[in-house]
Amino acid sequence: MTQSPTSQPSRIVIIGASLAGGSAAIALRDLGYQGELTLIGEESQLPYERPPLSKAVLIGNTDEPDWVADEAAYQDKDISLKLGTTATRIDRARKLVVASRTEYPYDKLLIATGSGSRRLDLPGNDLDGLLTLRTLEESLALRERFTEGAKIVIVGAGWIGCEAASAARQRGANVTMIAPASQPLLHVVGEQIGASFAALHRDHGVDLRLGIGVTGFAGDGTVSSVHIKGHASVPADIVLVAVGAAPNIALADVAGLELADGGIAVDPTLRSSDPDIYAAGDVAAHDHPKYPHRVRVEHWANAKDQGNHVARNLLGAEEPYVLRPFFFSDQYDLGCEYRGFADPAKDRLVVRGDLNSREFTAFWMRDGAVAAAMNVNQWDDGDALQDLVDTGRRVHDQELLASL
Repeated sequence: MTQSPTSQPSRIVIIGASLAGGSAAIALRDLGYQGELTLIGEESQLPYERPPLSKAVLIGNTDEPDWVADEAAYQDKDISLKLGTTATRIDRARKLVVASRTEYPYDKLLIATGSGSRRLDLPGNDLDGLLTLRTLEESLALRERFTEGAKIVIVGAGWIGCEAASAARQRGANVTMIAPASQPLLHVVGEQIGASFAALHRDHGVDLRLGIGVTGFAGDGTVSSVHIKGHASVPADIVLVAVGAAPNIALADVAGLELADGGIAVDPTLRSSDPDIYAAGDVAAHDHPKYPHRVRVEHWANAKDQGNHVARNLLGAEEPYVLRPFFFSDQYDLGCEYRGFADPAKDRLVVRGDLNSREFTAFWMRDGAVAAAMNVNQWDDGDALQDLVDTGRRVHDQELLASL
């Protein structure tokens, strides 16, 4: 659907030159939008996809992420890029964004400010050598330190921590991973599947310290050890703090937009409590039509797909966003894809395949239907798995255990 010029907003501003923001800007022009289009971003880089930062870039297979578009595309599409620019205020009454002392008026506004890395409020957290992984610069800086024999300590055993451990081991570094949970990825995949990932990392030489909390960091200006509750310190040349992300919602909060579940509350169409302001990506706490609760997803596909989708609604459509969450991970020789939204503490697990060989598909069952599915080193059933998750049809275990 292409909007007629007379029905289009004259000025659209996007805060956040992120995957969601960049995708929305490109989609707006592809849909025929002819008005002023401004994309404001704090980073100096063009909008890019972040998965390579903990995978191909960190391992050393490439020096660049996947760009949403090259610089020429933004010029050709007359998208005004304001990179290295921080938006400091949204004036809803006057309908303008203040950034670097410049005012940018809007008729419609999209907030796609993404997330920042969480920090630990612990003694020694200001030492040099405590790093996070969120930007291209951070990925390249980490890679320089992932050298043969280097002592790398990773605090956190989520997706970023696990992928960084894989990259560091592949580059010859010694890795210790510390987390309070009993297994890696516990809150996403549960105890049994988490144990399979723990075995994967142990098999590749990672020293896993699970069920243990970090109490602080020590060093003379630069970190040299990590203190663990009730245990001796772990020596470290560098520490990667990978304890999750915090959505960048301060602008929205100060502007008085409704917040929920750690993000900006948006309706099924991604519209906020202000009818002229939308949100997409990590910051969007979405009233998802397919779930009985709000969904806020911090993954690549969600940011990209919501950015593409919200462009239509900025131009006057009122189409709900209905796609289910999707993400993927690569660790050593293991690749996996996850579809849906499970609560492993409550949903019933069904496994088809062999956990020990790490060739399996996991299903999380809720009320007789597949709430989420993850295929590990099996690549033939993607469409069938997507259909099971999307339709929510009732299915028996025997069907899942057979070939899909």
